[in-house]
Amino acid sequence: MRAFQLVGWRQPPELREVPVPEPGPGQVLVKVAGAGACHSDLHIMQAPAPLPGFTNPPFTLGHENAGWVERLGPGVTGFAPGDPVIVYGSWGCGMCANCRQGRENYCQKLSGQGPGLGGGHDGGMAEYLLVPAARYLIALGTLDPRQAAPLSDAGLTSYHAVKRSLHLLGPGSTAVVIGAGGLGQMTIQILRTLSAATTVVAVDTDAGKLETAKRMGADEALLSGDETIARIEDITAQQGAQLVLDMVGTDPTLRMAARVARMLGHLTIVGLGGGALPVNFSSPPHECSVASPYWGSLTELMEVITLAQQEKITMLVEHFPLQDANEAYQLLHDGKIQGRAVITPHA
Repeated sequence: MRAFQLVGWRQPPELREVPVPEPGPGQVLVKVAGAGACHSDLHIMQAPAPLPGFTNPPFTLGHENAGWVERLGPGVTGFAPGDPVIVYGSWGCGMCANCRQGRENYCQKLSGQGPGLGGGHDGGMAEYLLVPAARYLIALGTLDPRQAAPLSDAGLTSYHAVKRSLHLLGPGSTAVVIGAGGLGQMTIQILRTLSAATTVVAVDTDAGKLETAKRMGADEALLSGDETIARIEDITAQQGAQLVLDMVGTDPTLRMAARVARMLGHLTIVGLGGGALPVNFSSPPHECSVASPYWGSLTELMEVITLAQQEKITMLVEHFPLQDANEAYQLLHDGKIQGRAVITPHA
């Protein structure tokens, strides 16, 4: 089968021929319909050497995956060949306290490294994906797996980041989303769905993405610049936002996040931009909690799928055949993907 693999650090990935894996006991072979291209992949491609816990290339990229069940390993029940499924992507040990609560994203032994993330498991940018346990599969029902694939990360990560702060939101509250790309667009929809009374403010450097943010439900869409902070202060009566979600994570966006958050609020860092948050006695504001959540739980992904089935949330998707995966990543790097690029191996 064809697989899009990282073959060396700081080298362009290559399309290669590899054997089709055979599912063993408890495993499931999935025919990949779609695999999302994520900024995390760009960080892996650009790494000068293995990151902590990573194995050396070659390995197949792709941690946002959906498709159809192809073959069941011995002992697997609950699914049948042809079933449309989405793959939960944070694979833990299954035995630690966090895993047993369904929070394999916070596995205490394996750091929740699933397919395509350099943890020893090939990802889904291939014609077939071997899933080590049926518990990582969630039925999609009528959802198209080529459209649904990004829900497993972009949808889940955004959902978890918002849900943990819902107790701060409600009538009169404000949530600021910095970065209106794929993650930001999903976050805006989730805020609109879970806390309809909250004023949602989107901030970005791209006017086109801000137009999309407005269509997704943002009340305010602000072009990042000198007036942005003053405008957010006006919206919040000089108090700052209850929730600030930085979907970018660079030095400038984190500085902005610290300035527009309020006392006793939440500042949530989702983006992997490599920036540092300025911290001193008065910045962020007093008792403003800072967190960097990682993906979400299995049960939260089930909730995300339910929202998608109810048409409460949707992901803007651009499809690319497997042979054009490098082009998709270049467009992603250049900021030219409006939603999420999805690689379709069987297009």
